[in-house]
Amino acid sequence: MNKDKIMWGVMIGVHKLIIVAAIIFLLSACEDRYRYVCQNPDKFDLPECQKPRCLFTQTCPEYLVAPILTNKIEPPKVEDAKK
Repeated sequence: MNKDKIMWGVMIGVHKLIIVAAIIFLLSACEDRYRYVCQNPDKFDLPECQKPRCLFTQTCPEYLVAPILTNKIEPPKVEDAKK
């Protein structure tokens, strides 16, 4: 009987630990992050985001952000899809 109570308490403790770890993991994934430093508009003025330094690594803000804003990808035309 005493062993059953101890095992039951250990199992409940393990489940609580798993739940707390899952909550921490899920909350940490909700943070805004950028793949490159120079994608963050707040950091455009950093030295590594300015030419000529960013040209070598191709992390200039205009390479990382502008193509998304200026070049709209058009869906294929029906004629192109038939070929």
